[in-house]
Amino acid sequence: MSAVLDVRSAPVLSDEDRARAEHYAVLSRLFASAPDAEFLRKLPALAATWGGSRNTLGQAWLMLGDAARSIDAEQLEDEYTRLFLTIGRPDVMLFGSFYMAGFLMEGPVVELRADLAELGWAAASALRNPEDHIAALCDVMRHLIVTGPDAAGLGRQQLFFSRHIAPWFEALCDALERAPDARFYPRTAALVRAFSRSSASRSTCSSFVRRGNHD
Repeated sequence: MSAVLDVRSAPVLSDEDRARAEHYAVLSRLFASAPDAEFLRKLPALAATWGGSRNTLGQAWLMLGDAARSIDAEQLEDEYTRLFLTIGRPDVMLFGSFYMAGFLMEGPVVELRADLAELGWAAASALRNPEDHIAALCDVMRHLIVTGPDAAGLGRQQLFFSRHIAPWFEALCDALERAPDARFYPRTAALVRAFSRSSASRSTCSSFVRRGNHD
């Protein structure tokens, strides 16, 4: 998905906005395709920065860091393929329309495309994932944060999240937690759930950023 918004100057982001954008970038990378060895090596370092026991988001990061240390890239690629890319119905669906309508490419996708068009987005011809894939939606949220940190931009973020992520992220997390014979992706559910709940409640990870990552 490629943005066609006219961004004349890069907005100055607060620490809170930067942290939120970085979290969306991580979530997008986790689900867009199987993380490669380089990204897998980065996860424990990110967990050391953002992890801690003071809140559920920090705890989720510690869990993810542990999961990243316990698996290699080849094993993770096998797990990703088995869970998400199986011919027929995969063990875990990563598409919002499935959870919201019961089928892929149904009404929720039509509404999503209309909202993306209103925001100035257009689907790239070589897009690997459909618009309602969790990785694509996280990309949109990240872009909305980095290009619109003002009050109007925050309103766009909240509206997009409430329409296209909030209705189904809990069901996705449930499916990830139940993923059969999986070592890594069930551990991602806690991060998705903790971060998405903070967005759903109109809070952010600002307190997490301010307090630091350790007791």
